[in-house]
Amino acid sequence: MFLLLFLFLILQRVTELFIAKRNETVMKNRGAYEVGSEHYKYIVAVHVFFFISLFVEYHLGIKGISPFWPILLPLFIGAQIIRIWALTSLGEYWNTKIIILPNATIVSKGPYKYIRHPNYFIVGLEILTIPLLFQCYITAIVFTALNIAVLSVRIPAEEKALMDLKSYKKEFTNRKRFVPVKPFPEPE
Repeated sequence: MFLLLFLFLILQRVTELFIAKRNETVMKNRGAYEVGSEHYKYIVAVHVFFFISLFVEYHLGIKGISPFWPILLPLFIGAQIIRIWALTSLGEYWNTKIIILPNATIVSKGPYKYIRHPNYFIVGLEILTIPLLFQCYITAIVFTALNIAVLSVRIPAEEKALMDLKSYKKEFTNRKRFVPVKPFPEPE
């Protein structure tokens, strides 16, 4: 089961990179620009080393599937459903980079009706549940911490870039959501 899930995840990530590159080209041809490129390499590194760590820890320990798999597997499957929902809701706006299209209308459908960055939530859930599913506790702890660290830079950079879009502030200031947010600061 480990190898099947591992190969599924690698194929999923490679497919997403192709989609992201295509979307980046489409957006840049429409006048979009990238922000936050200085931290992108750290996000990529966390994800690459996550898979390496997961593979190595599993094969060094081979403890098998967790006794908590009836909880962890549905969490993982649920995350995949929300991932597809988030990506299809964003359509050509979805990317692994922060690509900003001036004067674009902010997507506020799908999971974006309820949470500002559902894909980051999903990735965090995966980085925790996948290793736990196979009792790879070191990978779960280390990469959950590393993911939090890179997202503590990534999310503010993305929020700052999105604040330049008038529709972002208008769309999300008064929207009630499941995740509490601070009110937007007044522009300087």
